[in-house]
Amino acid sequence: MANKTNAVRLVEQAGIPCREAFYEYDENDLAANHAAHAIGMPEEQVFKTLVARGERTGIHVFCIPVCCELDLKKAAKAARDKNMEMVAVKELLGLTGYIRGGCSPVGMKKKYPTHIDETCILCEEIAVSAGERGHQMILEPLALAELIGAQLADITK
Repeated sequence: MANKTNAVRLVEQAGIPCREAFYEYDENDLAANHAAHAIGMPEEQVFKTLVARGERTGIHVFCIPVCCELDLKKAAKAARDKNMEMVAVKELLGLTGYIRGGCSPVGMKKKYPTHIDETCILCEEIAVSAGERGHQMILEPLALAELIGAQLADITK
């Protein structure tokens, strides 16, 4: 795990201060809140990356705190679509280049419209996946949003 992931390299190339945190994970328990506990950060500050498909607008990426659930109605509204549904786990790698439990909002195969839950602004720093299981990067949320062109929105239940 000593090698930098593409996501971490992209953040560093953009000049964004970033810390990395590594943790042990269990293939059979990829619950996002496990990452928060493992790296010792509050669940409100550790964000999971979810991928959904809009009826008209296609693929969108949503980053929300691990203690929350994505509200598909709010997600659709943020995406300016009528309906939004989660993509199947088997589609993740092909769409993003990442696997479940290691999906980063930074460095996806394609640039998708991205939305970060607006609660991120309450935190000086948040953690998001660094692009592999057991690896988080911790950075300032607005710098992350600017880097990936994300919109802040109310997208959780």
